[in-house]
Amino acid sequence: MFDSIPSSLEHIQLRALAVTAATRSEALPGVSTVAETVPGYETSGWFGIGAPKSTSIEIVNKLNREINAGLASATMQTRLSDLGATPHIASPAQYAAFVAAETEKWAKAVKFSGAKVE
Repeated sequence: MFDSIPSSLEHIQLRALAVTAATRSEALPGVSTVAETVPGYETSGWFGIGAPKSTSIEIVNKLNREINAGLASATMQTRLSDLGATPHIASPAQYAAFVAAETEKWAKAVKFSGAKVE
């Protein structure tokens, strides 16, 4: 099964074969990455927050500041760590670049697979 660490952590602490992220998980430090056996392999689940394209830059920046402050708080850091999640604090531009890179990566995977919309 391929699953995210937060939703499977309590079930896999007995025996996990590997994590699919680029680096080892702080929640499972003794579990290797797939990339340690298959160089270049990386896939991770992630969650993000977006806003309509017409949202003013002032509102986007305020949301970004407040969300990042929440993610950086000790309480949130502890809770996310307990769940096996790692927050990534980023600027709106960094997040946009990340989403663009993920879109490109998965578009290549879908094209390579030959999958078609039915």
